[in-house]
Amino acid sequence: MATDYKFEGWVADDPSSVDGKMVWREYEPKVWEETDVDIKITHSGICGSDIHTLRAGWGATRFPAVVGHEIVGVAVRVGSQAEGGIKVGDIVGVGAQSDSCLSRDGPCDACEVGEENYCTKRVNTYNSLHRNGSQTQGGYALYHRCPSYFVIKIPKGIAPEQAAPMLCGGVTVFSPLKRYNVGPGKRVGVIGVGGLGHCAVLFAKALGADKVVAISRKSDKKQDATQLGATDFIATAEDEDWATKNARTLDVIISTVASPKMPLAQYLGLLSRGGTFVQVGAPEEPVPLSAFALIRTRVHLTGSVIGSPGEIREMFELVAAKGVKVWVETRPMKEANQAVLDMVDGKPRLWNIRNEKREDLALSLNTPPASVGVACSRQTLKGGYYPI
Repeated sequence: MATDYKFEGWVADDPSSVDGKMVWREYEPKVWEETDVDIKITHSGICGSDIHTLRAGWGATRFPAVVGHEIVGVAVRVGSQAEGGIKVGDIVGVGAQSDSCLSRDGPCDACEVGEENYCTKRVNTYNSLHRNGSQTQGGYALYHRCPSYFVIKIPKGIAPEQAAPMLCGGVTVFSPLKRYNVGPGKRVGVIGVGGLGHCAVLFAKALGADKVVAISRKSDKKQDATQLGATDFIATAEDEDWATKNARTLDVIISTVASPKMPLAQYLGLLSRGGTFVQVGAPEEPVPLSAFALIRTRVHLTGSVIGSPGEIREMFELVAAKGVKVWVETRPMKEANQAVLDMVDGKPRLWNIRNEKREDLALSLNTPPASVGVACSRQTLKGGYYPI
């Protein structure tokens, strides 16, 4: 069944696209299935994963590619077999994952317990292949097509520009905070005060942690961290004794940075006996590790990737209940190339998202009028998830 709208967006043809060379044009969407939902995009976040993918930093990219996996918009077409009670006109979102096996190929130890993000057949929202063989394409575009199981209804009261960055950046830190029981009585450290890090501080506070320590190289982030709710701040480049002074003072650490040169042994030393260090930032190079840093205090070193649909819904419940608001700035979709360049250069402060009239976008790009498009930008932490 043909649609009366086109799938157009910012298409990357090769790694040079990260240098501001994405091209606006029509692209081939997923072949429609009755379990799908079409979304007219209003907001799309720019995540550090987008940058790594554009420049093929995490391995080969399936060019031509449309990146962006923090997508919010209006459901405009809902398949007859769609799940989740989604109706045309609903405000919905899609995060970094578009599908998993859902035990359709036999028992799946991840999907059966609601951890679809750890399915060995996970389908990413871009730079991946759908089960029907179609290439996945992301949210720097006018429309997005996605299997309904991974389409999330945005609760009333949560603005689209708030919801978008939470669909990847937010749940990426919410998931481990919940998994490791952050709440009253817990002392939490957050390494990096950018897009992911600022969400981690907000969520740790909302979950009721007794102590939330923001950790950054320099003290220029201290004021922001305090406003976000951090109770303490460590500037590692400005106090040579930071590791000794703060040894064994934290129960859980969420590391959002992605520099392969991070002082991992010293970070692990901040944990109390049996504490947990969770890495969510993703370096392009290996991180050195001393076994003694693990042995001395029986600490746990682990990682976490995005979040399941269930965790995204649980996160939004907390957001609605506690009034959590990420820091957002706005930028029109037509400036997506410049937003990417600014992200790579570390210019954005935190999140950037802005609606613009489809007609204005179409005029500026010499394309027929279509739906609203938005680029989101967050502050940069060098490497990993650069919160654009």
